[in-house]
Amino acid sequence: MTPEARLVELGLSLPNPPAAAGSYVPVVRTGNLLYCAGTIAVLNGVQTHVGQVGREQTVETARQAAEVCVLNTLANIRAAVGSLDQVSRIVFVSGYVNAVDGFTESPAVLNGASDLLVKIFGEAGRHARAAVAVNGLPRGTTVEVQVVAEVR
Repeated sequence: MTPEARLVELGLSLPNPPAAAGSYVPVVRTGNLLYCAGTIAVLNGVQTHVGQVGREQTVETARQAAEVCVLNTLANIRAAVGSLDQVSRIVFVSGYVNAVDGFTESPAVLNGASDLLVKIFGEAGRHARAAVAVNGLPRGTTVEVQVVAEVR
């Protein structure tokens, strides 16, 4: 099954591709790699998750924020190459979790992003990853995700 068909099967739809919020572009293609700018937990212009894990957010709600970030990234990928079916592999994911001091569960939060990518892309969605806790993110978002994808 193709990634586009899996989206439908999962009952998911991609949001409008988020516009760049500064002096950068959402996606840069070099050869067969797409370097995707960080996306935050915003759906069609409305922030879905704000605040730190361990204070305003839980690990579970932060997992959901990571999923929202992935949907935004996939919207940017589709806008760049026309279809998610052009993706041959998700190569790398880096995720940042806005969390209280001493928070050690960043990998559990980023599993929201990783698990969704595997649901959509199957084995081609398995990737290398970094999961980092930080004390702040743009607009107070709970999670930010960056992706490197290989395309046909």
